[in-house]
Order: sequence, then structure tokens, then C-alpha cells
Amino acid sequence: MKKVLFMCLLIAFVGYGNTFAQKKAVIKFDKLENDFGTIKEEAGKVKCKFTFTNTGNDTLKLLSVKPGCGCTTVDWTKTGVLPKKTGTIDAEFDPTQRPGTFSKGITVTTNDPSQQVVTLTIKGNVIPKPKSFTDLYPVTIGNLRLKTSQFNFSNAKNTEIRCDTMKLYNSWNKPMNIGFKDLATYITAKAVPEVLKPGKEGLIIINYDVSKRNDFGYIYDRMLIQTNDSLQADKTLNISMNIVEDFSKLTPEQLANAPKIKFENSSYDFGTAKQGDKVEATFKFTNEGKSDLIIRKVKASCGCTATNPEKTVLKPGESSKIDATFNTAGKEGKQYKTITVTNSDPANSSVMLTLQGTVEKPATQPIPENNQNNIQPTH
Repeated sequence: MKKVLFMCLLIAFVGYGNTFAQKKAVIKFDKLENDFGTIKEEAGKVKCKFTFTNTGNDTLKLLSVKPGCGCTTVDWTKTGVLPKKTGTIDAEFDPTQRPGTFSKGITVTTNDPSQQVVTLTIKGNVIPKPKSFTDLYPVTIGNLRLKTSQFNFSNAKNTEIRCDTMKLYNSWNKPMNIGFKDLATYITAKAVPEVLKPGKEGLIIINYDVSKRNDFGYIYDRMLIQTNDSLQADKTLNISMNIVEDFSKLTPEQLANAPKIKFENSSYDFGTAKQGDKVEATFKFTNEGKSDLIIRKVKASCGCTATNPEKTVLKPGESSKIDATFNTAGKEGKQYKTITVTNSDPANSSVMLTLQGTVEKPATQPIPENNQNNIQPTH
């Protein structure tokens, strides 16, 4: 009888232990994806709700809910969800400036041992809002609106004539006369039409003769527009480009006999300098080619100066140098300065030299204790 009672108690204890060990939360969502379909950008934010149920036998907790990008915000049930009870995750998507199809993930971390991470998805298609003239022409100069105030020709060969157009919009309530003043000899410009009616679009067409600019590397020009605009009659547009030498017409024989620039070192690490020090570096180079090497231009970045080399035309085998100075006054922390050397080597016509290091502020001198005692209060 005692043996039978012992066995019954043992079976009951094991059964109770198994039941306790098997307690766990189980999450089940009503859906893992929400399709907003087609939505309009100007209609604003859209929302959806994901509902989940705890089908387990222990309290369910959402440890974190993280959207995949800043365009989605979420809110969720932050208290524990008891067995057979439900919770929610609310998601909100902002379509502003996000035209086209989208698919965004939301990562949910739970205490469900079988589903510790669940990914929810929201998707749809955003129809962009119709663009007004302020969207199409965001730059304002007086009553004239433009898409941009700069002509950027990027890389331009020194033998080219480049052409570009700029769109305009007259937001004034009067016709605007458009002309040009003091154009450089290498720039020609035309307004179409020359009198732009209120609320109408027009063009500025420019031709830039790079060969007449007679320069190399990054250059910037300005052109002045003259109008009868009562807010701002004269308007400035900018022109930028990187002028590179045209080697396209060189024969294979000419390329084989071309100059070749070779620097001993193209970078200089000055380590640590005190604020106010002047860091100096010398970059030596040699013409290892078979014809004369011409240094076209030496240009340093802001805060750094570089001298033209002792020789700007180097015969094969000749060497020269470029001296650079970096003034650390007003600078602090990591520094990276560049010097661009434009030359006639077809294989390496633009060489970038660098100076880098760290600038530290001088240590503040403490006021002597006897001086502190002598400081008198002011009234």
C-alpha cells in the first residue's frame, strides 16, 4: 500500500513539473503585412493596426518594436498580455517626398521562445503631389524664380565650347526684361524670350568657350543678369567646371613619348601641432617621361598655401619641388588639406597632395594663487 501511494505521489510531482516547465507565451498576429494600396502624397500620413493574441499559457511581452526607417512611427501594447488576451501594434507611414512604391519592415522582439523576432511589413504606392511653380523653381532672386542659380559643367576639356540652358519663371505681376551685363569674352548668353510675361516660363542659354578661358582645374565664374525687377534688378548666376587638358588627339607614339610626373611622396602627416603653428612641407617630383613636363596650375585648399615650383617646365629627368604651408591659427582637431597639381602628363594630369594631422589648443595657464587673492571685486 505504501509503495502504491509513493508511486502516485511521484507521478503527480512529475506531471506538475512538466506542466510548469512547459509554460510559455506564444504570439499570433492576425496579419503580418498591411497593403495601403495607392495613396496620395498630399493626403498625408496613413495608419494601420496589427492585432496579436497570446495563445500560450504565460504572460506575453513585446520587448521592442522598431520600424525600419524614419518615415514609419509605431505605438504598441507595452504591458504584459495574459493568455488568450490580445494586444496591438499601430503603424503610421508618412508619404511626404516619398513617391513611388514602398515596402517597410517593422521588427518585433518578443519573449515567445519560438518566435523571438517577428517582422511585420507595410507597403503601398505613393502618387506624388502635383508640383507647383514653387516646387519646380525653388530658387528665388527677386521676382524671378529658377530651378538653380548655377551652371555646372563638371569636367570640361580645354578645347571645348560648352552649352547649357537654365529654366526661369516670372512670379511678378509685370513683364520682366532680361538682359546681361559685363559678360566675360568667353561667355555668350541669350534670354528666350527677352521679355518674360507674368506667370510664364523662359530660358537662359549660355555658350562657354573653354579654350578662351585659358585655365585648368576647378574654376568659378559669375554672370550678371539685368532686369527691371523692382525687388532686385541685378541678379547673379554662377558657373563652375573642372577644366582638364584634352589628350584625345594624341597618337600612340605621342603617348609613348609623353611626360610622366612622379612625386617622392604625395602625402605629409604632421602628427600633432599647436594651434597657431605654421606647418611646412616640401613635395619633390621628377619628370620620368620622354618629353617636357609642364606644370599647369598649383591650387591649395582653404587654410593652406602652396608655391609654384621652382621650375614649371621640366625636361626628362629633371626634378623640382612644391613648398606648402598650413596655418593652424583658428583650427582645432583633425585636419586634412589638399593641393591639386594640374600638369601635362596624360596618365596623371591631376595629382592631389595632402597634409594631415591634429591641431591642439594650447593648454590654459592657471592663475597663480597669490594673484587670485589680489583680485578685487568690481562695483
